[in-house]
Amino acid sequence: SAAGSLTSCRDVNTQAVFTLKGKPLNVCELERDAIYKNDEMYNLMRSLNVEDSLDLLRYNKIIMATDADVDGLHIRNLLLTFFLRFFEPLVFNGHVHILETPLFRARTKKETRYCYSEQERDEAMKDLGRACEVTRFKGLGEISPHEFKQFIGPDMRLTPVEVENQHAVSAILAFYMGKNTQERKDYIMDNLVVEEDA
Repeated sequence: SAAGSLTSCRDVNTQAVFTLKGKPLNVCELERDAIYKNDEMYNLMRSLNVEDSLDLLRYNKIIMATDADVDGLHIRNLLLTFFLRFFEPLVFNGHVHILETPLFRARTKKETRYCYSEQERDEAMKDLGRACEVTRFKGLGEISPHEFKQFIGPDMRLTPVEVENQHAVSAILAFYMGKNTQERKDYIMDNLVVEEDA
């Protein structure tokens, strides 16, 4: 749903938009031929022009823009799995980034502020006073093209995807994205932190 806004406000000379249809394939335990059998993954690879090497990489920055919810984070993890499984140098050489978009818009008739966290929202509400109206962006599709333009412009907030231990990538992917469902569930339950109401 965000593709329309992104496409209409991007800089056509330097930015392209690749729209995913649904959730990408989990390629964690698949071989490379799976890319050729899946239209989405194949078209993404061809769009980036990385089938054989990064020598002819079409875009210096690959920016993932997903909703800030569970589904959006899952899509992001599936894309990262795709890049790390078959195109590690994209990540290791600093080409992959995550677009940070605001979670809230706080505004009065005179001023509008975009907030990327609950703390920023609270500060904006305090500064703008009682007349402040707050909107929660549930997804990227709720951000208008006019607003989106400033989030993908020169001052866009990007978080680079970094790997601390390149040798551990395979094991990490296997644990978090593999078929070891029960082991992963046990780990999550053993390490789950529940915040208690004050």
